[in-house]
Amino acid sequence: MSRKGSGRTGNGGTRSLFTEASEPLPEEPKPTEMSFQHCHRDPLPQPGLTPERMQAQRQLCTACAVCCVFMAGEVVGGYLAHSLAIMTDAAHLLADVGSMMGSLFSLWLSTRPATRTMTFGWHRSETLGALASVVSLWMVTGILLYLAFIRLLHSDYHIEGGAMLLTASIAVCANLLMAFVLHQAGPPHSHGSRGAEYAPLEEGSGESLPLGNTSVRAAFVHVLGDLLQSLGVLIASILIYFKPQYKAADPISTFLFSICALGSTAPTLRDVLRVLMEGTPRSVGFEPVRDTLLSVPGVRATHELHLWSLTFTHYVASAHLAIDSAADPEAVLAEATSRLHSRFGFSSCTLQVEQYQPEMAQCLRCQEPPQA
Repeated sequence: MSRKGSGRTGNGGTRSLFTEASEPLPEEPKPTEMSFQHCHRDPLPQPGLTPERMQAQRQLCTACAVCCVFMAGEVVGGYLAHSLAIMTDAAHLLADVGSMMGSLFSLWLSTRPATRTMTFGWHRSETLGALASVVSLWMVTGILLYLAFIRLLHSDYHIEGGAMLLTASIAVCANLLMAFVLHQAGPPHSHGSRGAEYAPLEEGSGESLPLGNTSVRAAFVHVLGDLLQSLGVLIASILIYFKPQYKAADPISTFLFSICALGSTAPTLRDVLRVLMEGTPRSVGFEPVRDTLLSVPGVRATHELHLWSLTFTHYVASAHLAIDSAADPEAVLAEATSRLHSRFGFSSCTLQVEQYQPEMAQCLRCQEPPQA
């Protein structure tokens, strides 16, 4: 019987089963030393706000401070002037403050890293903030439209033309200042995401796509609506100042320009609903993406193609690629991913490569979805 704890070597000697190996074991590669080119085009994003979102945060904080100051002035001025139009404008500024604070909160929330529960992270909180901004404006505007209608039915009110004119002039200046602060010229983005004015890039151009932050965009459109109303209030105040008998211009201006404010937010609401319903990005067509994948050498067919957005600027794609038996799966995967990134600006692409089978042509699951 052999001795416990020892074993026989190839040269006839014995060694302990628990002795160290004569040659050191190769060290396992550390995750931080692994190259990210094996499957990811970009390195792991750094924690915290990106430069683009830091700029958005500064814009929103500045505009929110301006909004609070002038909102307080309009409340005082509207009370002294007995003007519903001025109070309407102040209420819209209050809605601006609430929406901007909600946007700031969503910006902070979107910096939280992805988890096993929230695998995409918290990016969509930005879209929810934009939705809250639009809905709040619509609710406030609906109440003010009702009050304007009541004033048109009853003429038992008095307007102080001088106070109304002064307050309306200040309100126009305030909205111009906020619009200037929130205006975005499209700062570059490092992940290749697209902006509101997307244009496909030529493959390998290496250029950055312009990007407009969702929250700042919603706030900017919100302020533009308020600016239109402020201009209408200013015109009405001039008319009432020189012709007091035309005091009905106060509720009329509230009625007309509130409708304009509602219309100005309709495109933002449409885009928000498209994102939340996981629709195809507005500036990326299904057919161009499909044709790009089919143009990759070795790809015979594609199915299960899905395109959607986490935000207005964060696009995601997934698809199955059926390839020839002689094609190199790794090369096909790398080329298809590169084309989707460079031509359409997708932030994340998940592609499954499989061998082409003739039965795929008759498979119902492999058919393209119908037109909407």
